[in-house]
Amino acid sequence: MRRIEGQVRGVGRMIEEDTYCIDVLTQISAINAALHAVGVTLLHDHMSHCVADAARESPEAGEAKLAEASAAIARLIKS
Repeated sequence: MRRIEGQVRGVGRMIEEDTYCIDVLTQISAINAALHAVGVTLLHDHMSHCVADAARESPEAGEAKLAEASAAIARLIKS
C-alpha cells in the first residue's frame, strides 16, 4: 500500500509539473493494476479464512459469507 501511495503522490506531482498526458495515464493504469492486485489478495484471504470458517460453523453462516464475498467480487469487477 505504501508503494501505491507513493505512486499516487507521484501522479499528483506529474500533473502539477504538466507532464505529458500519456505518461500520467500510464502511471494511473499502473496504480489501478496494483489496487486490483491488492483487492484480489484480500478476496482470496477472505475466502480462505472468513468464508471457510463460517462454512464450518453452519451452512447458513457459510452461505451468508459466500454472498458477501460474491458481492465484493461484483464490486471489484465493476471498478
